[in-house]
Amino acid sequence: FLSVTEDLVRRRAEHNNCEIFSLEEISLHQQEIEKLEYLDKWCRDLKILYLQNNLIPKIENLGKLKKLEYLNVALNNIERIENLEGCEVLNKLDLTANFIGELSSIEALKYNIHLKELFLVGNPCTEFEGYRQFVVATLHQLKCLDSKEIERSERIQALQNYPEVKQKIREQEQAYLLKRAREKEEAQRRMQERKDKKQKQMESKLGFDSPDSLQNKENHQAEGDREQQTWRTVEDNEEDRRFWEEPTPYTPESRLETHRYIEEKRRAKDNTKESKKRERPLQTLVTAEGKVLNVNVPKLRFSLKDDEENNQIILDLAVYRHLDTSLLDVDIQPTYIRVLVKGKPFQLVLPEEVKPDSSSAKRSQTTGHLVVSMPKVCKII
Repeated sequence: FLSVTEDLVRRRAEHNNCEIFSLEEISLHQQEIEKLEYLDKWCRDLKILYLQNNLIPKIENLGKLKKLEYLNVALNNIERIENLEGCEVLNKLDLTANFIGELSSIEALKYNIHLKELFLVGNPCTEFEGYRQFVVATLHQLKCLDSKEIERSERIQALQNYPEVKQKIREQEQAYLLKRAREKEEAQRRMQERKDKKQKQMESKLGFDSPDSLQNKENHQAEGDREQQTWRTVEDNEEDRRFWEEPTPYTPESRLETHRYIEEKRRAKDNTKESKKRERPLQTLVTAEGKVLNVNVPKLRFSLKDDEENNQIILDLAVYRHLDTSLLDVDIQPTYIRVLVKGKPFQLVLPEEVKPDSSSAKRSQTTGHLVVSMPKVCKII
């Protein structure tokens, strides 16, 4: 799982010169965070904390943020409200679109006496009969719930009906928790199935197959790499289709599973790209017979001038003006010159033999071009 790292916090603290101890506001949204750690040790002065659209399953390790005024943990995998008693001045809490079904856990917010705004829209508990009445009667300090102001008359009525509403909420909560237990079991079963399937695929790739399947594999290899690649793509597409079309309930587990699946596919794609890069044939610079070839992989403009007056050959290679010189590698041989531009070879056969040891290479002050001066071996008569 991904947790909050010091490097991440420093990168997101650019507005504070990357200093995190004195940080008052930080946005860590959409960082695929799965565990909350260290923030209450590193950033004690935090007043505003944005953590929306991550994969956080539990509110934890925020209790020492005594100055925290606004916490946004919308669009996460949180199932209950807890561990915020230490946030003494918290006045706004956004839990929109999480998975809070244990509505009675809001009682933990009684200790946050400055809490004025609470957002629970999009949580399962908002579907409970008597949801709003229960919250209004439980949290006397609240002024606004789900963007709707709490009227004085509404609070009086909620307090009058509190015992009856509380009983109703408890019953609905128990039913919901039983449903969640079943969902967790189902998610566990699905995960095990996927794991077993992956194991079988791995065994198949490593060659733990039946003689028939081994024969089939040999036949496939004989058909050539391209067909094998197509076959793999078809198989991947079929797996993709099955994954996305299979009906699953919207739960913290399914949200996490989807994230893991997408991440797995992305990594596989990156690995394929990387292996293709490695497999790419090297550019032929010298033939088997030893003939040096003219090559211009970086596709740069150039001019080769015979400077008879100074008895030298001058190559002007139009490298990019802002290209760092450390990305250029010049190799002068008696009959040819080779320049690696960001690893891409430019090679040119010279019309006359030159002296590599007396040659010089420098960047033009005006154009940024690479200018190579190569004295000829033959002296002027």
